[in-house]
Amino acid sequence: MSRVGGLILLTVLVILIYYNNSKSDKDTYSSSERTGIVEVHFIDVGQGDAILIEADNHAMLVDAGENYAERVVIDYLEANHISRLDYVIGTHPHSDHIGGLDGVLNRYPTDRLFLPSVTHTTKTFENLLDAIEDNQLNITKPDMGQAYSFGPATFTFVAPNSDEYEEMNDYSIGIKLTYGSTSFLLLGDAGKASEQEMLKNHYDLSADVLKLSHHGSSDSNSEPFLDAVDPTYAVISLGKDNDYGHPHAETMKEMMEREIKVYRTDQQGTIIFASDGKNISVNKENYLITEEDIK
Repeated sequence: MSRVGGLILLTVLVILIYYNNSKSDKDTYSSSERTGIVEVHFIDVGQGDAILIEADNHAMLVDAGENYAERVVIDYLEANHISRLDYVIGTHPHSDHIGGLDGVLNRYPTDRLFLPSVTHTTKTFENLLDAIEDNQLNITKPDMGQAYSFGPATFTFVAPNSDEYEEMNDYSIGIKLTYGSTSFLLLGDAGKASEQEMLKNHYDLSADVLKLSHHGSSDSNSEPFLDAVDPTYAVISLGKDNDYGHPHAETMKEMMEREIKVYRTDQQGTIIFASDGKNISVNKENYLITEEDIK
């Protein structure tokens, strides 16, 4: 073989090796390529919750909105180049949180699935169980206080703390996501009974960003709980002109009096927070609370 031919062959081999290695890496995880940054995406799914968390080529999904939002969630994951999920959390069996989860599990390989120890008789919940069985997934029941690594971050389970709640919402799985000196508190639809249990167990609930539980309902987000969290930012995931009056005026008044910066998916679309472990940035200006909001 001539020297020129040998150089050409060597060049081709180098290109093929680089391509195959790159393809292998992307097939494993294809989330945010920004190293050292944790992103929390509050996806606009209307009246429901869906939260994508990305950290150094790792991805986690907390809830997936209503049944009609399944395509919205999957399209969002695809747009962010997600090919695999480290963790999926279905906070509780209400359809506005797990409606799209069956489609997500059927589409994305998932390493670990967390669900609370409560069931439901709805078709939506049955569809989720079918997807779990079809994909041979195991359900992990969260242990309170247990922490899991997630790239450079960790998340710790803080709810639910009882198996005897009267309301389904209080069974919501809650996590505190921590990266460096920054933190996020995500609690599904946890109500005041669950909040009291968290306070009783003396968890460190302080957080920079709080997703207001139950779409800003006054059935959640009690004053003692807000005192413990003391957030700088609050996110409300909800549908515009919803039938429940969310967010409730009492909650918005608390936000205004505490000078907490509020973000709303119904008014602002998808909200994305980014943390470098020291500072937090957000892709939107905060929502300005009006007199109409607190009437």
